[in-house]
Amino acid sequence: MPEDMVTINEIRQKRDAKVHDHLAQYAPVWIVDEVYLLEEEAVQFNVVFMHPTAGPNGKPSWVNRRYRYDGFNNVLYHKGQHRVDEDTAVEITETEPYIFTNVADVPNSYGG
Repeated sequence: MPEDMVTINEIRQKRDAKVHDHLAQYAPVWIVDEVYLLEEEAVQFNVVFMHPTAGPNGKPSWVNRRYRYDGFNNVLYHKGQHRVDEDTAVEITETEPYIFTNVADVPNSYGG
């Protein structure tokens, strides 16, 4: 690996610093997939959480949201989301979350 190429750990640390404030509003949040693109200093990842208005008629619903973090420019890109059925959400939530909270405050998240 060339000396100037970043490592997965470096990208992860920069991504975590960038996304924590944004995703903390939805806590608990689970990472369900991540792909590191070392040559691009980027990571594409999916998170699952309860979104306050993603369900029918603006009701809360579980979502799987995709992001791409560009470590070179320190920019987070939202790449879309889809709703997750309750059975899948229950299975995911049986694992340790990426961002944890003692008390979820989904109704007061800004919904972005």
